Amino acid sequence: MKLLAVETATHACSAALFIDGHIEQRFAIAPQQHTKLILPMIDELMALAQLKPQQLDGLAFGCGPGSFTGLRIATGIIQGIAFGADLPVVPVSTLAALAQAYFNQHDPTLAFTAMDARMGEIFWGVYEKDATGYAHLVEKEAVLPASAIVFPARLGVGIGSAWAVYQTILTEKLGSLLQSVRADALPEAAMIAQLGVRGLQNKQGVSAEQASPVYLRDKVAKKESER
Repeated sequence: MKLLAVETATHACSAALFIDGHIEQRFAIAPQQHTKLILPMIDELMALAQLKPQQLDGLAFGCGPGSFTGLRIATGIIQGIAFGADLPVVPVSTLAALAQAYFNQHDPTLAFTAMDARMGEIFWGVYEKDATGYAHLVEKEAVLPASAIVFPARLGVGIGSAWAVYQTILTEKLGSLLQSVRADALPEAAMIAQLGVRGLQNKQGVSAEQASPVYLRDKVAKKESER
C-alpha cells in the first residue's frame, strides 16, 4: 500500500510517505512557514519514491484539533491532490497521532493527550493502546478549561503542549496516577500515515469533498463576556 500524509495542525510541519510498511518523513518546526514548506516536502518525498499521485492508494491528513490556519492548509492541500488523482482520504486526529507515537515505543497505558487551545482552554482526548497496537479513543475529544478535566482512575502519561502551559493544574488533578509527562511532543505526519493506512484498510476513507477539519471549537475568538 502507498499513502501520502500531511500534518500542519501545530507549529510543526511535516509530510510522510508510507510504502508497503516503510515510512519516510520530512519534518520541521517552523511557525507560520507551513505554506512555504509543505508542498516542497511532498514533492521531495514523491520524487524520491518516483511516484505520481495517481499511483497512491490513498491520502491522510491531520484533521485536528489544532490551529485553524494549519488545519485549513492541510485540508486544502489534501483535497487538491485527492480531486486531481481521484483518491480516498482518511482524516486522522492530531491527538491520536500524539498517542500513537507514544504507543509505538511503550507498553500499554493510557495517554492523556492535551494540546494548548489558547483562550484558557485545552484540546483534550484520552487514548489507550488496543490489541493491535493502535491508539483507541476512550472518550470523546473535547475543548475545555484545564480545571474542568476529569481523569479516568487509571495510570497514564501526559502528552502534549497543554502539559507545559497548565502543568500545575493538570498534575495536581491527576496526582499519583500520572506516570510521566511529554509536554514537548508534537503530532507528526508519520503517525498520521500509520493511522491513515489502518483507516484505509478499515474502509474509513472519504471523498475529497468530505475531507473536513475538526476544530472542536466553533469560534476563533471569544468576546470578553464569554471568557
